[in-house]
Amino acid sequence: MFDPTPAAASEPGATAVAAIADGIDAARPETVVDETVSVSTDTLRVGTDRYDLAAYDEVIVLGGGNAAGRLAGALADRLGDGLDGGVVVTDDPVPAGPIEVVEGTHPVPSEANAAGTRRLRRRARDAGEGTLVLAPLTGGGSALLTAPAEGVTTDELASLTDALLESGAPIERINAVRKHVSAIKGGRLAHETAPATTVGLLISDVTGDDPAVVASGPLAGDPTTYRDALAVLTEYGADAPDSVCRLLRAGMEGDRPETPTPADPAVAAASIHVLATNRTACAAAVETCETAGFETLLLSASVRGEAREAAKTHVAIAEEISRSGEPVSPPAAVVSGGETTVTVDGNGTGGPNGEFALSAAIELTDRATVATVDTDGIDGPTDAAGAIVTEETCSTDGAGGNGGQREAHARLRDNDAYSWLAARDALLVSGPTGTNVNDLRVVIVPAASSTPDDPPESQYLYESHD
Repeated sequence: MFDPTPAAASEPGATAVAAIADGIDAARPETVVDETVSVSTDTLRVGTDRYDLAAYDEVIVLGGGNAAGRLAGALADRLGDGLDGGVVVTDDPVPAGPIEVVEGTHPVPSEANAAGTRRLRRRARDAGEGTLVLAPLTGGGSALLTAPAEGVTTDELASLTDALLESGAPIERINAVRKHVSAIKGGRLAHETAPATTVGLLISDVTGDDPAVVASGPLAGDPTTYRDALAVLTEYGADAPDSVCRLLRAGMEGDRPETPTPADPAVAAASIHVLATNRTACAAAVETCETAGFETLLLSASVRGEAREAAKTHVAIAEEISRSGEPVSPPAAVVSGGETTVTVDGNGTGGPNGEFALSAAIELTDRATVATVDTDGIDGPTDAAGAIVTEETCSTDGAGGNGGQREAHARLRDNDAYSWLAARDALLVSGPTGTNVNDLRVVIVPAASSTPDDPPESQYLYESHD
């Protein structure tokens, strides 16, 4: 299980980290499968749907994403001898019975991802009318399920991914492009598994939990077009490889088939179940904060936009709570989720949660504590999940001297949150958590009589255990 080890549960920083840890644990595949999937005699239950296992010649698992390996393992435990194998591609491999678990890379695709996806597609094409396909699709699946469209190489997809992630485009716009340069996304996996009975099992890492956006919608009809994909590149100034631009223009001119729409028969035949979302994690974090004695506000599970700007809003809410007791009275906690983005203009290193934390540290003037993580344990291109900050975080330059605010502003301009936070022992480092339901943030506002809480040595606050 996910095991936080803060110094003392009564400290605001420790409470924030414990709430985040509990939120992540609530969204872990093992937890949600226990709650939503069961096997009794020859009947598989997924949510309210029932599948007669005796009616199928084989049951296989095909999928990908950060949490797909653990979701596959949980399914293997449930089905036991009733499972006939399959393939999943993940960056967090764990044993999954007879299922082949292929280790890939995230957030940028690689040849390992492409090789695993080729094996998955071969198994999908072999599925027949007597096959039940269970398809775990989770956050990270857009990178891990790599099947370049004809005329595009894996290296070119990697270059495109880098450009899109640095553009500041929201994930649904990024995935509109990804779907149109892939042979598996945007409903195309549903075509490859047909005529099998296909059941998607999703852990959502996108605001709104649209199956067409999660992992770029391998089983879902695609409402976007080649024209939309080209518009994303133009609007956000993403420097795409020439091969990608040629492919998208050819599609716009009708020389390539569009992705399947929601009305497509193969897509319409696939059943999709969303097992966990960002709200799953937020609800658990709220419960932990309330149990610790904090009046708690769930602000939103759909916070989006530039990370540095969203941070200012969270700090402003903390200030209002401290000064007026509205919308909740201190000691109070504010929980939020969603997915913020970063438009990279500088040369530094960091992810959205690091940038959120750095911006919050600059703004904090009251005694609030702000903790923010990506629930998969990987904040952009870094090895940190996120960070925890207070008003004290900016008080020095990281070496015991002055100039903390000046340096913080400079680092924010250079998109260089990671090293600034590392120098102040503010990083939250967990490694892969086994799930991915987007970002999770906890803001703690202590009662007026409390004393400021220095950020703990947070590299050691929590770690993931199998």
